[in-house]
Amino acid sequence: MKSDDIDELRRSREQFRLLVQGVADYAIYMLDPEGNVSSWNSGAERIKGYRPDEIVGLHYSRFFAPEDVERREPWSNLAAARASGRLETEGWRVRKDGSRFWAHVVLDRIDDDDGQFVGFAKVTRDVTEQRNTALALEQARNALFQSQKLEAVGQLTGGVAHDFNNLLMAIHGNLDLLTQRDDLPDRARPLVANALSGVRRGVALVQRMLAFARRQQLHLAPVLLPDLVHGMADLVRTSLGPSVLVEASFPLSLPPVMADANQLELCLLNLAVNARDAMPDGGTLTISARAESVQDGRALGIGPGHYVRLSLADTGEGMDEATLSRATEPFFTTKGVGKGTGLGLSMVHGIVQQCGGALRLSSTRPGGTTVDIWLPVAGALGLGADAPLAIAPPTHYAASMDGQATSILVVDDDPLVLSTTVEMLCFAGYEAIGASSGAQALKMLDASPSVSVVLTDHAMPGMTGVELASRLAKTRPDLHVVLASGYAELPDHTPGIHARLQKPYGREELLAALRFA
Repeated sequence: MKSDDIDELRRSREQFRLLVQGVADYAIYMLDPEGNVSSWNSGAERIKGYRPDEIVGLHYSRFFAPEDVERREPWSNLAAARASGRLETEGWRVRKDGSRFWAHVVLDRIDDDDGQFVGFAKVTRDVTEQRNTALALEQARNALFQSQKLEAVGQLTGGVAHDFNNLLMAIHGNLDLLTQRDDLPDRARPLVANALSGVRRGVALVQRMLAFARRQQLHLAPVLLPDLVHGMADLVRTSLGPSVLVEASFPLSLPPVMADANQLELCLLNLAVNARDAMPDGGTLTISARAESVQDGRALGIGPGHYVRLSLADTGEGMDEATLSRATEPFFTTKGVGKGTGLGLSMVHGIVQQCGGALRLSSTRPGGTTVDIWLPVAGALGLGADAPLAIAPPTHYAASMDGQATSILVVDDDPLVLSTTVEMLCFAGYEAIGASSGAQALKMLDASPSVSVVLTDHAMPGMTGVELASRLAKTRPDLHVVLASGYAELPDHTPGIHARLQKPYGREELLAALRFA
């Protein structure tokens, strides 16, 4: 070889060395056939933390995590690259200081001019930030998908519950009327009683469905959690049995939370029963609470502010990751057939969200499950420190009328509910007539000035019950309007409405609402 060619080759090699050495974003180095480091660039030093004199001559397996070394991954990678000529992979790698980073690795087989294998060229890039960004994006997509799925299921559930309400109304009302008849055979009375019991179970199921869909009517008021838990202690112990020890621990100064006390009691009872079922051989259920200031509540789905974190921890069997991820889905249950509706946790989740709070499950198998519930502090929502506390929610009715109403107009687009309600009122001594829409109701009121009370459903096509009440407040302010609804999205103070009636209702609830109308 001529001296000029040798000089040119030397210059080319030097330029290549400077090029490789100057690359700071990639670890580029050589390995001998056994996997020992034979060259080292500045990028390798920056990414891995070793100076050339600290690493050249040592085996490259020190860059791998101990668990990967134990399963011989460094050597299997060398064998794969030697056999196929190239290996591209990703995984955790270890720096000199022991910290880990996610690496994208390319390992190439190097042969000399005679085709003899002489080692490997290795290029490593730190892609930890890109991986974290991709994972965060995937988590955001999954969260959006779950949110959209639950929203769709919630809308479907709310619609089904509304229609189910009307069916229960008709069944409950007619069974109620049968119990009032003197000519009902004695043999038929226990059958009717059993049917009413089934209707009540259906009503409870509807309430759970509405709670999951966040369409249940809640009466929010300041609640002291220690008083509420201690007040239901006997009920909890009776429901759980002697094999489960219940422990309660609360700080002396715990601020009141904003919640529906009755619904919160139902939530706690459901969670306690779930804990009991997770401890078939007995165990301990610990109920505790503490005040927390939330700065960033996006992960929980709540805004920043002051909350009380209520926790229920059991020592039961716990849940695996697959079960935990689906635990709050509607109708998902691990219990046997006939032992659960699968709406318990989803109901709790819906009620807590309606109160402005959040729910989080954590569990290990074995080890037990903890349910954490964040509820907003009452004062944080603008209530003064002297705001009245409530263990049971107050019932809001308008002032009573002088004497009973003699003529009532019932408005409902469901013919079964309409005919049943009219029949119940007539049986109770009222003069009742029915209208199937808001527009028909307005025409009938023009022709029936003696009507003094209007009982209207809310969810009706064309004109809702709220819209009808608003119209009547202007044209017939003398009328007293009772709004019947099973939904929660109605404002607390609606013009023209004097009383509210929760659907599905029976005869006693109907007459009680009219007495306060």
